[in-house]
Amino acid sequence: MPHAIRIHRTGGPEVLSWEEVEVPAAAAGEATVRHHAVGLNFIDTYHRTGLYPLPLPSGIGLEGAGVVEAVGAGVSEVKVGDRVAYAGGPVGAYAEVRNIPAHRLLKLPDPIGFDTAAAMMLQGLTAAYLLRRTYRVQPGDAVLIHAAAGGVGLIACQWAKALGATVIGTVGSPAKAALAKAHGCDHVINYSTENFTQRVREITGGEGVPVVYDGVGKDTFMGSLDSLCPLGMLVTYGNASGPVPPFDLLLLSQKGSLFVTRPTIVHYTAKRADLEALGAELFDVVASGKVRIEVNQTYALQDAAQAHRDLEARKTTGSTILLP
Repeated sequence: MPHAIRIHRTGGPEVLSWEEVEVPAAAAGEATVRHHAVGLNFIDTYHRTGLYPLPLPSGIGLEGAGVVEAVGAGVSEVKVGDRVAYAGGPVGAYAEVRNIPAHRLLKLPDPIGFDTAAAMMLQGLTAAYLLRRTYRVQPGDAVLIHAAAGGVGLIACQWAKALGATVIGTVGSPAKAALAKAHGCDHVINYSTENFTQRVREITGGEGVPVVYDGVGKDTFMGSLDSLCPLGMLVTYGNASGPVPPFDLLLLSQKGSLFVTRPTIVHYTAKRADLEALGAELFDVVASGKVRIEVNQTYALQDAAQAHRDLEARKTTGSTILLP
């Protein structure tokens, strides 16, 4: 029987259990995918801890890449033998084999391998909707991207630079500063030693930026608001430091009629046409070489608990994959 990582209770990495699982025949609308690589993402830790509750027991993981082994009735999106990848769920990617709704799968172009696909789908599609839909970055924009050396950050910084933006990135260490600088950042701020809001004002001549992409959450939220120019938009898309506490909406008017949005990939890819459009933009920018996907850490799938420990300890950079 194939194996998968399952959780029966929420908690630390120790709740991740490597178990034999039964994979039934693909139902109508489903495809059976044998994974060649699975992506690791911070949202997986939210599911594990219960910050984002799941019905238990449950699988875990939101992205993977592999080959279609079977399809159920009525499936037209893919066929047996297709190389595919997906992101955004349903949860259960930490598995050797799984069934998944076929309409969530995207066919992989020949130049993109399984490891690259698994490393980039969730983070890359997130960068795609952030930069092309939530706030559409234009040439000449100055943008602030927090956690610039993280998985989404490295992709978003390269992509924003390719779009003609001035890219300001924040990081937490000199090593991560060098990494961000090598991946599109024009200016890198180490927020462990510098006041990032003050530095953003200095870099922009006191104006601030029209958009901040913030995957850090609680620790950076107020500083992100203070980094915006009037009518600017704070896009808070993650909670690496914890969820943002409630705040007074009057702050938005006082600080310049600002906008705040809390997007998720689920809504930006809910329609098949939107998923395909964002996927096409991602595949094109990666195939062009303008955005490089670097797998900086690899773990065996059964060692997912150690991968979670390293991710939460901020020992990882860029993308991480789990190999069945």
